Amino acid sequence: MKLTRRDGVVALLAAAVTAGGFAVAQSGAAKGSWVINWDDVPAKTTESGSVRSLYNGPTATLENLDLHVTTLKPGAAPHAPHKHPNEEMLIMKSGTVEALINGEWKKVGPGGVIYLASNIFHGVRNVGSEPAVYQVIGFKTAATPEGQTVIQK
Repeated sequence: MKLTRRDGVVALLAAAVTAGGFAVAQSGAAKGSWVINWDDVPAKTTESGSVRSLYNGPTATLENLDLHVTTLKPGAAPHAPHKHPNEEMLIMKSGTVEALINGEWKKVGPGGVIYLASNIFHGVRNVGSEPAVYQVIGFKTAATPEGQTVIQK
């Protein structure tokens, strides 16, 4: 099959539109509906595993929506227990973690959900022998109190 100049221009435009849509979603400028494909988001290696940042920005009704997927190595934690004004929900895909909730560590496995309320100290650590993968949905609304992240000592 011979490619024509028109085929090349169409392919170039399609690639530009795809990249542009992804850049808008990543920049936080998107306020309408969108789709992000898993393979379009590179995993960033961290000391504790990796993270894929899918979206972090405003929506039509949220001041901020943070969507990312964390993979924790066995025995690892993404950071020390902390608290912040925004709320978060973690949805377990695989592995086993313990979540610090109200001063107590609670075990959560695949399909489990962890809800983290505003300004409550919380943490997560992988207590299994395989990587733990979970989706994080963080949200901030007009009702979210002002404040900073505080790390527990």
